[in-house]
Amino acid sequence: MRIGTLHIRTPVLLAPMAAVTDLPFRTICEEFGVGLTITEFLSAHALSAGDQKTVDKMTPSLNGTRFGVQIFGREDEPMARAARMAVAIGASLVDINMGCPAKRVVAGECGSALMREPKLAQHIVRNVVAAVPDHIPVTVKHRAGWDQVHRNAPEFACAMVEAGAKMITVHGRTRTQGFSGRSDLGIIRRVREAVPAGIPVVGNGDVVDVEGYLRMRETTGCDAVMIGRGAQGNPWLFQRLRHVLRGTSDPGPASLEQRIAVFRRHTSLILELKSGPRLIHEVRKACAWYAKGLHRCNQFRQKIWQITDSDAVIDAAEEYFSHLVERRSKNRAA
Repeated sequence: MRIGTLHIRTPVLLAPMAAVTDLPFRTICEEFGVGLTITEFLSAHALSAGDQKTVDKMTPSLNGTRFGVQIFGREDEPMARAARMAVAIGASLVDINMGCPAKRVVAGECGSALMREPKLAQHIVRNVVAAVPDHIPVTVKHRAGWDQVHRNAPEFACAMVEAGAKMITVHGRTRTQGFSGRSDLGIIRRVREAVPAGIPVVGNGDVVDVEGYLRMRETTGCDAVMIGRGAQGNPWLFQRLRHVLRGTSDPGPASLEQRIAVFRRHTSLILELKSGPRLIHEVRKACAWYAKGLHRCNQFRQKIWQITDSDAVIDAAEEYFSHLVERRSKNRAA
């Protein structure tokens, strides 16, 4: 897939998610073969004002790996400044969030609220395009529409392309749905049919496995798929997709040993790259991700949320996984 001059070998992207797609998680997904990662969505106003917590989240990928930065806002100068900041740290593209349904974002008339103001949304795209070098594509992520009555995704997408967007990502839910119900593949198909050839359309919503990815591509005709919640604690999904897309056999779900290895890699990256009072929360969250669906995972999650030291949380996770390995060995012996 090509986004302007940017070539993406594997047509699967990691969705920008607040408090999720930090540098450690993005690194894990990159190591498993995702086509491109994008930072957490970041407030242009906070970035341009120099808010350190927000600036610290605008992190380049390790080892020169290409990455995108997603920003949100509605004011010219903050959006332009934030886009230039993204380019300055090496971003390969700048994505504009016009799909976030969060109340605090919509209350500021940003995110999915912009789908009710297509003329302003076009102005924002033109402003950001003018702020970055020609070789840096500006892209837009939006929803099916504001609500079931106003499902204007096809028209909105075309307007964004007319303003200079080089890729459109569509989440198949409306703003009022939030993350409830099902992502509508039909509206994504309509966007693909409406947007001019040569501009990639990326489908987003409810893809958690290989079958969901293939269904999204086949049903909508989209050029790539963006995966969000389905990748949490499941980065090997990208490895599986890479094999399938190359015509080789699907290696299947992760083994217990693979889970343990990735848990160790992920938590080591957290300890290496993060600090501050939220460190313990990030470690707990990662441990819970890799335990999800396993024997007594709920009890394990409750236990680690009572522990207040990061190393102790990791020790508890090691003990938990060790018990699972022993349990499996006993069951096989029996």
